Amino acid sequence: MEAEVKREMARQLQSKIDAMQGLGKRSERQQRNALSPFGSAFPGGVFPMAAIHEFISYEPSDAASTSGFMTALVGKFMQEGSLCLWIGNGTKIYPSGLGHFGLKPDRIVFIDAPTAKLALWIIEEALKCEALSAVVGEIKELGFTESRRLQLAVERSGVPGFIHRYRPQAENIVACTARWKITALPGNTVDGLPGMGHSCWDIQLLKVRNGKPDSWQVSWSGNNFAPIIEKHIVPQQERNVG
Repeated sequence: MEAEVKREMARQLQSKIDAMQGLGKRSERQQRNALSPFGSAFPGGVFPMAAIHEFISYEPSDAASTSGFMTALVGKFMQEGSLCLWIGNGTKIYPSGLGHFGLKPDRIVFIDAPTAKLALWIIEEALKCEALSAVVGEIKELGFTESRRLQLAVERSGVPGFIHRYRPQAENIVACTARWKITALPGNTVDGLPGMGHSCWDIQLLKVRNGKPDSWQVSWSGNNFAPIIEKHIVPQQERNVG
């Protein structure tokens, strides 16, 4: 009995610590916008908003997929009339294409900083602004001290931050809540017909604080994430039998 009491006390203490770090808290926006299936990997089954999500990519195709996936996530957080700041140093985003992922380009303020150092400072200041729905930052290198400052800013404001690091020198330790890698998959067309099809991604959640790393293969269809279901293709000779 004493051991059970201690385990329950430890569980309650961990829940309080998670809540202080923006984990396990379900906000009103999350009630309206489900982020299935990704929430299951996080404490309490809740996708954390008051958190820094780090994304790492190395190939141009994966960088484009990462931008698409981040945009889809941000679109789920956006409230009517709210704004998102997209900050980078030489960003190559095509604003009109963001509408495909459910985020209207007129709800985004793009800031192209002249240096990476200034971009990082703008990201930190933006994360302190509670009027924003989300902040996206494109920076190559991020140290532990800098990442800790970003995480603390998010925990105070509750504004989610998405940091995309393209071709960093190393996948160093940072204070971010989660680390993701997004890889492009062949487009999912309707009924196997030729064409571009829906955007498809291999989602790797490599690290997550107090959670469980996981992976998913999803497509973006109808402004929602949909699991990719492999279809069994019957060979021609089998179809002709009988």
